[in-house]
Amino acid sequence: MQSTIAAISTGLTESGISVIRVSGDEAFSIVDKCFLSKSLEKALLKYSPNTVHLGFIADNNDEIIDEALVTVFKSPRSYTGEDTVEISCHGGILVTKRILDTVLKNGAVLAEPGEFTKRAFLNGKLDLSEAEAVMDVISSKNDLALSASVKNLNGALSKRVRAIRQKILDELSFIEAALDDPEHMSLDGYRDDLSDKLDGLISELKALISSADNGKIVKEGISTVILGKPNAGKSSLLNILLGENRAIVTDIEGTTRDTLEENINISGISLNIADTAGIRESDNPIEKLGVERAMEHAKNADLIIYVVDASKRLSDTEKIIDIVKRKKTIVLLNKSDLSTVVSEADIYKAFGIDNNITSGFRIIKTSTKDISENFGLEEFEAVLNDMFFGGIIGHNDEIMITNMRHKEALSSALSSLKLVKKSIDDNMEEDFFSIDLMAAYAELGKIIGEAVEEDLVEQIFSKFCMGK
Repeated sequence: MQSTIAAISTGLTESGISVIRVSGDEAFSIVDKCFLSKSLEKALLKYSPNTVHLGFIADNNDEIIDEALVTVFKSPRSYTGEDTVEISCHGGILVTKRILDTVLKNGAVLAEPGEFTKRAFLNGKLDLSEAEAVMDVISSKNDLALSASVKNLNGALSKRVRAIRQKILDELSFIEAALDDPEHMSLDGYRDDLSDKLDGLISELKALISSADNGKIVKEGISTVILGKPNAGKSSLLNILLGENRAIVTDIEGTTRDTLEENINISGISLNIADTAGIRESDNPIEKLGVERAMEHAKNADLIIYVVDASKRLSDTEKIIDIVKRKKTIVLLNKSDLSTVVSEADIYKAFGIDNNITSGFRIIKTSTKDISENFGLEEFEAVLNDMFFGGIIGHNDEIMITNMRHKEALSSALSSLKLVKKSIDDNMEEDFFSIDLMAAYAELGKIIGEAVEEDLVEQIFSKFCMGK
């Protein structure tokens, strides 16, 4: 925090512009050494805070490197809370590096990954959950993940956590005050009152914790495996989802022998999807290995898309049935445009499912004959939404926990509150309530960065990209 740091805050690649950020007590004086106004004067120290100026960046030999804009931010009105200058130059790799080198030669220190955001946290510009949301916004792979991250960046989770902590603190304060001054503050009937309040707090924590499973899927994507017999249309399905001919499609059975993995975004839902070898008995060692890999991928998947050729009678599907019974599955009755011999009833019977009410098992009739044809994509999207998110996608304003560190802290706080409930039921003294209430209060504080250990802070910000 004593040094002035600098780094390239944009991607180091050819682009329209690049931004070099400089932050610290000497940010103005350091950039003033290399910035010239349009009239070739050193004028940066004269500029008013929160203003933008056009000029040139020159090296220590007064050789002009590039025309640039400098934006001046005065503490505390900056991202880091410190004096900050951002240099916007042309986005060439060489010119960007030369400007950064010049800034470093003039006294700045190269920033560590995440150091700008760490300083923002340490200077009280962001709490820890908001700081973590910065990286989540940058790494978002779909609209849902971005929406959840932006909510947390804007303090949605922080506000909820602070509100719960305040309720806990109110109870702690009352207990301590009543124990210190029993003549004026009575604890008569307080146990029942506290028990009712704990029920509400426990419900709140359970709701946040239960959102973590969806949050993980939103953030990381749904691990999806396409299974089926050879030539059922698996690769054609992958091509349609991708919108391009990525997988080889032929009439020859066993064309796909290895696993092809892609990330697909469908209406804000990310699928980490794997097209696998057709499931059948084979003496070919390569095809046999492909089948084994397919089954292994399926065992670890969140979702199975089982493609069935509806124009051919069902054959032995024992291996697939064994996996499907333990996984969420969408069965695509493919080639439904042809004369079909497999019905939905046949599928339910084959998989031992009584009816179509089962939320984790759905059937969609489709045709992947031509990549340009509609194969039931809208129904597929709706089923995904309902199967994994209960139909809430697109109109959900609730907070979603996408960080496992937050889930662990919430779970620990929940356990502590349950211990308070047990102490009440066991007719323990009020002192015992305070111990576990304080533990819950401290665990929730870890989410927003209060009473968090320094090594944890270092670990969190080390995962950030350079320049952020």
